[in-house]
Amino acid sequence: MSALPPAVARTRTAVTALLRTLPPGPVLVACSGGADSLALAAAAAFAGPRAGRRVGLVTVDHGLQDGSARQAEQVAAWARTRDFDPVEIAAVDVGTDGGPEAAARTARYAALSEAARRHAAAAVLLGHTRDDQAETVLLALARGSGPRGLSGMPVHRDQAGVRFSRPFLDLPRADCRAACAAQGLRPWDDPHNTDPAYARSRVRAEALPALVATLGEGVVANLARTAAQLAQDSAYLDELAADALAACRVTGGLSVPALRDLPAALRTRVLHEWAAELGAPRTALSHRHVEALDALVTRWHGQGPTHLPGAITVTRAADTLTPSRPA
Repeated sequence: MSALPPAVARTRTAVTALLRTLPPGPVLVACSGGADSLALAAAAAFAGPRAGRRVGLVTVDHGLQDGSARQAEQVAAWARTRDFDPVEIAAVDVGTDGGPEAAARTARYAALSEAARRHAAAAVLLGHTRDDQAETVLLALARGSGPRGLSGMPVHRDQAGVRFSRPFLDLPRADCRAACAAQGLRPWDDPHNTDPAYARSRVRAEALPALVATLGEGVVANLARTAAQLAQDSAYLDELAADALAACRVTGGLSVPALRDLPAALRTRVLHEWAAELGAPRTALSHRHVEALDALVTRWHGQGPTHLPGAITVTRAADTLTPSRPA
């Protein structure tokens, strides 16, 4: 018997380990047909049944390029040969809010969430790798996102009652390509991944390779490790901020004196979480929005309302921050 190729073994081990952390129930794999998600799907098809789990697959057709429907059909046809159950194609309409990348992501996650709820899935598995994590950290640095953004992508994230899980965050992208090659899988290369119109594509093609050339191969793993360390710190601060937010609530909004007494690191987290709670989309909520809210607390000189994404306004009236939402 020939030895299992190392990259295949690593992808299967990563999925097996993650499945042990999930509550009971089926899992769905989000698969575009690219190398990362295809390697994930193959590993899940192997590991899922051995863990006593039904494994389904959802491929999202964003409709943003010629042949996208055909590509989705090819992924679904392959999945049916591997006994995924269910196999679904989710065709979505991509809007414009937040730019093309954010709009596509919003549509994709909405479709995956709907499928997960319909099938009572324990989680939706995503194929993000260590390289994706390093790119996320660089983008967060460039955007001034602060510790929350630099924490990168978590292994697990619960969103609107659906868990999204990333088994490959400790694996390099090269392992996914090697695993596909070793299993005779032919991944699809999404042209958007090399389109310089997208910031992530530029980071992938130019910025990260330049860092590797200058600082060495270890820079990718070090960026991902930094994200993991910051994620632990952020999780603790988020717990403290949740308690602080509860203590700042008053009728109609938040107490300015209570907010003013908080350390800046907690106060800005409280304001960020409150803004999201009011309905401001997290993907559009930036540092400048939180800074503007903070100015109502710490640099008050009678200024007008702060405008947040989602057509939300926050006004200071005496010692209270008062929100106004669209009807």
